[in-house]
Amino acid sequence: MKTKYHKTAGGVVINGRNEVLVIIRDIEREGQIVHEVRLPKGHIDPGESAKSAAVREVCEESGYCHLRITKDLGTGHSSFQFADKLHERDEQYYLMELTDPRHQPPQPMSDEEALFEPHWIPLETAAEQMTYETEQDFVARAWKLVQGLELET
Repeated sequence: MKTKYHKTAGGVVINGRNEVLVIIRDIEREGQIVHEVRLPKGHIDPGESAKSAAVREVCEESGYCHLRITKDLGTGHSSFQFADKLHERDEQYYLMELTDPRHQPPQPMSDEEALFEPHWIPLETAAEQMTYETEQDFVARAWKLVQGLELET
């Protein structure tokens, strides 16, 4: 099986009400509709820093563009099979603060991305709502930081 490698960056965006920005969609996977609750993220373009990519991707996927990175949440790794390929993905996330609630229409880069709708959910319970384990971990890290707890290294 052919392997495809990805480097991505995204954000755990918090607003003034301790809510986290998620993007939600229903999408067909292997003949079944899957409900996904995700963090905004995407590929790092050649020559682009992970921080710049994270802010750009959050803006493109959610329409929330007034962001400030407050903390590096680290990198995670995920592996999955899709379209007869093994995908190996390194995911870099940043804790971000929404600095202005103005919203613009998202700028999806694909038909699948166009299915995402931005939503705000309570940070306290968000980790358990995330579809994928790596994103659950990053939301849990953000929750610890917001509570003033140290992250495990």
